[in-house]
Amino acid sequence: MRRPIARTPIPDIAALPDDIRARILAVQERSGFIPNVFLMLAHRPAEFRAFMAYHDALMDKDEGLSKAEREMIVVAVSSRNQCQYCVVAHGAILRIRAKNPLLADQIAANWRKADLTKRQKAMLDFALKVTERANEVGEDDHAALREAGFDDAAIWDIAAIAAFFGMSNRLANVAELRPNDEFYAMGRG
Repeated sequence: MRRPIARTPIPDIAALPDDIRARILAVQERSGFIPNVFLMLAHRPAEFRAFMAYHDALMDKDEGLSKAEREMIVVAVSSRNQCQYCVVAHGAILRIRAKNPLLADQIAANWRKADLTKRQKAMLDFALKVTERANEVGEDDHAALREAGFDDAAIWDIAAIAAFFGMSNRLANVAELRPNDEFYAMGRG
């Protein structure tokens, strides 16, 4: 027996505000399905809009970090936070963006042993420190990232992605958000 996709109310798409309905239908058109996170968040339109605006501001740019590197952060942080939805969903996106069917699983299991560059390991080391001990971040952390090739804008992006997905992971866990079955096979070959 299948559990519900989330503990939150799942609204009727036809009853949603026009902008939210249009966004959900556009995602469905591109991917062939509606990611459950959209349905979980849509019951609170103002929060849906704010969440998606910040998500897009962080994840839809290429400056400083590649889109694949951004997804690496999400997968590593989500694995640490034990967020099944985000590990599975963003793992699928990472497999596609990195054009690598193994990398997301490696990062989710143990990013320190994953096939990553020194730069990417420095990035994830910092992202996980932000996730677990942001109060301890200091000049040495910034210096290590600059030495790895990151500028101040990229360092901010690493921290912001880690922090945003820490919040997202917590909401998904509280809501018991289930990954769509479609995510499991995406980008695997």
